[in-house]
Amino acid sequence: MGLRGLLYLNDARAKRSKPGRLKSRSLLWLLVLMPSLWLGYRELKRYFVQPQAILVLGGAPQRESFAAEFARRHPELPIWVSGGSPRAYTESVFADAGVNLTRLHVDREAVDTVTNFTTLVDKFQARGITSVYLITSDYHMRRSRLIGELVFGSRGIDLKPIPMPSDHANEPLGKAVRDGARAVLWLTTGHTGSTVVHHLDDR
Repeated sequence: MGLRGLLYLNDARAKRSKPGRLKSRSLLWLLVLMPSLWLGYRELKRYFVQPQAILVLGGAPQRESFAAEFARRHPELPIWVSGGSPRAYTESVFADAGVNLTRLHVDREAVDTVTNFTTLVDKFQARGITSVYLITSDYHMRRSRLIGELVFGSRGIDLKPIPMPSDHANEPLGKAVRDGARAVLWLTTGHTGSTVVHHLDDR
């Protein structure tokens, strides 16, 4: 076969493979864009959907005071406080802020941030709650939001973060990664790994 024949064959092969390359490139772009599109959809939905409850992550008395003031400005919403201060103290904080205690649910099942969400997600789903205000300290919000997006998101429950300002530096990223992995563990096995984590933290 002469040079002209070889050039013709190469040109024909290039034309045949071009649609395949275009398809592969389009698929690659779709894979790259899908997470961004999903996050954009979540943010847009969060903007338009009105939360139906307030979830407060206990652990600092200041959070409960901040949450009580927020709850006073949203008198139509029930409030859940997960973990944190003794029940009597929590109730007194909300009562002093003028919040009707019939709205207040104090839940003491949680032992850490992951279980703040895993112990309540089924209760919220059973009540038909699909969106909540999430209140915690600003330095704690990144980890809390990651866990909440995984655990609550698995039941179609959206979060609207309300961070309490503080002077603390943000938590190490490693904490968010660790607890994000624990949330995935819960999604796949029903276990949070809290016993192992607390054992390692106590060493």
